[in-house]
Parts: sequence; structure tokens; C-alpha cells
Amino acid sequence: MFKVVTKSTAETEALGERIAAVLSGNEEIALFGDLGAGKTAFTRGVCRGLGILDGVSSPTFALVNAYRGKYQVYHFDMYRITSVDDLFSVGFYDYLDTGILIIEWSENIESELEDDAVRIRILKSDDENERVFMIEGLDDYADTIC
Repeated sequence: MFKVVTKSTAETEALGERIAAVLSGNEEIALFGDLGAGKTAFTRGVCRGLGILDGVSSPTFALVNAYRGKYQVYHFDMYRITSVDDLFSVGFYDYLDTGILIIEWSENIESELEDDAVRIRILKSDDENERVFMIEGLDDYADTIC
């Protein structure tokens, strides 16, 4: 596990771009963090790093947004998911191994995450623009990402 601190939305998006550069196209990226932590900004950066240049927004009401760039990306919002039955009803399991899954509010489905999922905890700090990213599962790329 390693830590990255960003000081603005632009830096959060740039972190996402750096992480995109080390992805192989079939990862599960589990995002943990409070409302307003920067999960969607981070996802925008990952998508931009994969050649997806516009239209990336939180899938709060759709539950999943699909994007096509260098790899297929499925952006999930699990805020309202409360059970495994909910995951089945949104077709979550059908998306496994079909592209990169970026999952906001992963704390709601933690028991269903793959063992090798990249886990990213985003913490707010006293500075309203600063975010602390605790990244697990990409340790081999820490020098590239930091």
C-alpha cells in the first residue's frame, strides 16, 4: 500500500491518468470515500488516460455508465446497493472480466470484491482541496504513479 496526496481536482484527475497508464484492461478498481471525496474526479482522470475525453459523470441514478477508450470501462455507483440481490439485479456480475470496473461506494459491496481488486481509499483533509489516496494493489507501479 502507498499514499498519494493531491491538492486540487486537477491533481486528482492527473493521478487517475497516471494509474490508467499502468492498467491492462481487466481490473476492478474499488473506490472508498465519503461524499465529495473525489471519486468521480479520479474516475474522469482514469478515463482521460484511456482516451475517453468527455461525458464522464457519476452514475448515481443509472448505477453504471459504460465508456469506450483504449479499454472498455464500466463506472459503477454502489451508494444505493444494499444486498447481493441488488448486485444481481443491476447485472454487476455480468461485467466481471469484460473491462475495467471502477466502483464508487465500494464499502457497500466489499464482501463481493475480487481478491485482487485495486482498493483506493480517498480521505479528505483539513484543507478542503487536499485528498489523501491510500492505494492498495498497484504497489509494483508506485514509483510510476507517485
